[in-house]
Amino acid sequence: MAATTTLKLPPALRTRIARIAKETGRSAHGYMLEALERQTVREEKVREFVREALAADRAIDAGGEVYRAEDVHAWLERLARGKKTARPKPWRR
Repeated sequence: MAATTTLKLPPALRTRIARIAKETGRSAHGYMLEALERQTVREEKVREFVREALAADRAIDAGGEVYRAEDVHAWLERLARGKKTARPKPWRR
């Protein structure tokens, strides 16, 4: 069951939301829900990205594999062009 939350919007923002919602055939409520959902997902993804980056940094410090950027870029370019290609070799372990 959904809970009710009250937002105090500045008049100018409320007007902009109402205009966009009307132009897109949505209610202001629906528009705000979509915006809040998108922003929440974005923040969650950023936090996960940072968590993964910090873990990768720790792995490198512990002697994990490191690849040359140009090797990785070339590999990705070949993949994007649909070519079957071997992964690049680690630069150092």
